[in-house]
Amino acid sequence: MENKRPQHGLGQVLIGVAVIAIGCVFLLENLGILDFDYTLQFWPVLLILAGALKLAQSSDNGGKTIGGILIAFGAAIILKSTGLLYISWRTMAPLVLIGLGLVVIFKAQQGRKPPQMFDKLGKLDGQADDDSVINVTAILGGMERRVTTSHFRGGEVTSIMGGCQLDLRHASMQGEAVLNVFALCGGIEILVPDDWAVSLQGTPLLGGFTERAMPNRDASTRLVIRGVAIMGGVEVRN
Repeated sequence: MENKRPQHGLGQVLIGVAVIAIGCVFLLENLGILDFDYTLQFWPVLLILAGALKLAQSSDNGGKTIGGILIAFGAAIILKSTGLLYISWRTMAPLVLIGLGLVVIFKAQQGRKPPQMFDKLGKLDGQADDDSVINVTAILGGMERRVTTSHFRGGEVTSIMGGCQLDLRHASMQGEAVLNVFALCGGIEILVPDDWAVSLQGTPLLGGFTERAMPNRDASTRLVIRGVAIMGGVEVRN
C-alpha cells in the first residue's frame, strides 16, 4: 500500500512548459513585438509556477491551500504591475500573512487526525499511525522532526523561506516509501539510516538537490524522494 501521490514527471512537465513560455515571451520582447519588463514580471511568474507545482504535488488540503496562495500572490503582483489591479502593498502584505496564518492553523487541526492511507488505485485504505505518514511544514521559521515508527510510508515536507530537518535514522519501513518535498527559498535536510537505499528524483529550479547518503544497492528498503527546489535546497545524508 502507498500514499496517493502524483506522478514524478508532472513537476518536470510544468517546469518545462513554464521555461518554454518565458523563453517565448523574451523572444517576442527582443523582436519588438512585446514591451516586457523583466524585473517586474519574472519573479511573480516563479511564484505562480511554485504554486502550480505545489498543487500538483500535494494530496492534502493544507498543501493545496499553500499552492493556491502562491498562485494568487503571484497573479496579484502581475495584475498590479500592469495596472489591472489597484491594491497597495500595505494591503497585500497583511492579506498574505493572514493566508499563511490560516494555513498554519489548518495544518495544526489536521495534524490531530490520524493520516489516511490510499491504495494504488487511490481508494481509501484505512488510517496509519502518527509517524507512518508525515506532513511537515516550515514557513518563515524552522522545524525539526524525528520519526521513530517501524512502518514508515512517506509523506510531505514543505519549506517556504524556512528550514526543515527530518530525522529518519531511528525509523524502519518495509519495501518502498515515497517522500514528496517542496522547498521555496528554503532548505530541507533529510537524515536516513545506513541500511536504506535512496532514490533522489527531485527537480531543481534555481536550486539544488544533494545526496550525501552512502549507496546501498542491496537494501531491501528504498526511500524515493520526489519534488522541487525553487531557489532552495534539499540534502539527503546519513
